[in-house]
Amino acid sequence: MDWLEAVGSLREEGRPGVLATVVSVRGHAPREAGAKMVVAQDATWDSVGGGNLEAEVIDRARAMIAEGAGLPETLAFALNEHVANRHGRQCCGGEVQVLLEPLNVDPVVAIFGLGHVGYELARILSRLRVRLHLVDSRAGQLDPLRLADVTAGPAAVVVHHAPAPETVLRALPAGAHVYVMTHDHGEDFLLCDAALHQGDLDVGLIGSAAKWARFRRRLLAEGHDDVDSIRCPVGLPGIAGKAPAAIAVSIAAELLETLDRSAGRTRPGTSRAATEAADAGSFKE
Repeated sequence: MDWLEAVGSLREEGRPGVLATVVSVRGHAPREAGAKMVVAQDATWDSVGGGNLEAEVIDRARAMIAEGAGLPETLAFALNEHVANRHGRQCCGGEVQVLLEPLNVDPVVAIFGLGHVGYELARILSRLRVRLHLVDSRAGQLDPLRLADVTAGPAAVVVHHAPAPETVLRALPAGAHVYVMTHDHGEDFLLCDAALHQGDLDVGLIGSAAKWARFRRRLLAEGHDDVDSIRCPVGLPGIAGKAPAAIAVSIAAELLETLDRSAGRTRPGTSRAATEAADAGSFKE
């Protein structure tokens, strides 16, 4: 496949990569400005010129993938016999600049329970570039006509009718953002228990402080020592509205804070104190 197909394939598979583009050429060089290649951790597609130039680009691109780099970088190459190269001489005589742009994996978000709040949250998140899993044990909540507003957005939406929703939980990748908000507190508890056993998910539970106190005691009794990794209540503090849309906006805003921090971004005017307060959440059922 060519570089453009490779970008689409990596995005579809949820795999990171780097797009390398020759942005300028002076003198003689193996490829012209605009030449592109895509680098993944275990494969490459197309070429920016071969030889030491391309080998250096691949090395740096794979290091960026391993580091989880979010910002582009530019590499400069002098193609003459006087330059010390790690991967052999390249004596075209020109100079080349290559831009490396990370192709980061879209965040994975899973909503367990498509009731009033879950549906409104799905509508909001479907407008973002995320991989959105919608899970419910009730087939009617997942009717295609009901979800038409959700599936029309840019998010990659996967719908799961799961009488045992914990099976979907176990299939989620490490670091997935999970929201537990089913119609049944017993189902909520089973999902929290399964998530703690898995140990590599970011989990938020909808409910009041009283609900969490009961869940916390029971989870501790089950032998979990990391119960406080689950956030409950969820959502930004200071939003007191209990309408489903208001709750969903609060939760979505908290998620955006989390995604910004994980990507190393901050928004103007956001203080550290405000960011730390957001972690605590404030939703009350």
